[in-house]
Amino acid sequence: MFNHKYRYYFIFLLALLTYVSTVLCEVYKYFNINIEWYYALGTITLVTLFVWEIARLLETFFVKRIKDSSNKVRVLVYFFVACGTIMFMLTTALVLAESILLHNLTLSKSFIPLKLNLIYTVLINLLFHLLNAILFYFKEYKTKFVEAEELKSITAQAELQLIKSQINPHFLFNNLNVLSSLVMQHNEDANKFIEAFSQVYRYILNNKEKELVTLQTELEFIKPYIFLLEKRFAVGLNIKIDIPEKYNESLIIPASLQMLVENAIKHNIASRSKPLNILLYANGNHTLAVSNNLQLREIVENSTEIGLKNIIKRYKLVSGKEVLVEKSTESFKVILPLLLD
Repeated sequence: MFNHKYRYYFIFLLALLTYVSTVLCEVYKYFNINIEWYYALGTITLVTLFVWEIARLLETFFVKRIKDSSNKVRVLVYFFVACGTIMFMLTTALVLAESILLHNLTLSKSFIPLKLNLIYTVLINLLFHLLNAILFYFKEYKTKFVEAEELKSITAQAELQLIKSQINPHFLFNNLNVLSSLVMQHNEDANKFIEAFSQVYRYILNNKEKELVTLQTELEFIKPYIFLLEKRFAVGLNIKIDIPEKYNESLIIPASLQMLVENAIKHNIASRSKPLNILLYANGNHTLAVSNNLQLREIVENSTEIGLKNIIKRYKLVSGKEVLVEKSTESFKVILPLLLD
């Protein structure tokens, strides 16, 4: 607020209004203050200007602390007190200098003008900081509202993408082909395959509307999904999970691991001669990494990276934390924050 481009017009109009009000209320006559109108108006204008400018200079310092603080009201109160303290000293110096040096008044006769100006300083400081607090919380509300709407939109996109990625013709065709061959071979893995297939869809239906799930829940889902992939790619795909149980109660975006594994398979060759190795592991600092060796396909079907983008945006909006992506000539790694309840 204090950096508004029309601030000086507002300051002068407010000072002029205050002066006119004191004249109409006969403040100078009531308190027997003999002062020229231009000195009175000038003093009020300077006090108003100083209050605003002191707040403007201190605003940058306090804005940083407001963003980092969980108790924003307390920081706003500190802001008000700091400006008030500085202005108390400046107003005292200004009024005494004008009374003693310019009007040759004694210290005792300067007391009433000083008192009135200090009261005005406190009130105008309070007014400015109340307006600033109102604007601050209004902006906070607008920001939270926009973020909430964006999160709804991203969540809806993620749900749609998740369902599309699972119930697309290629996914169904590939897995039904595997199932068909298992049944024809009278393979006992056929029942396991059907069970894993149903678990994947059950997880999607049960958790598609949730913002967060526990890591344990996510890992219980990813295991049958990995089983389906391993049956499809056989020795061409190796997926390992190395995550200690102590992280089980941490929270994670639902189906994020599945999206990252799917992303690795979609962009890389996975064959007997060039096996794709995917590792899910605890990365330290309460983070989880999904990495794979890089052996990019020459043609990647319809790659929009919407899955990875949605994970990044959803983490940002839900927790404010960043998803890190590290790529080298040999590997690709995505690091997810593990969130606390």
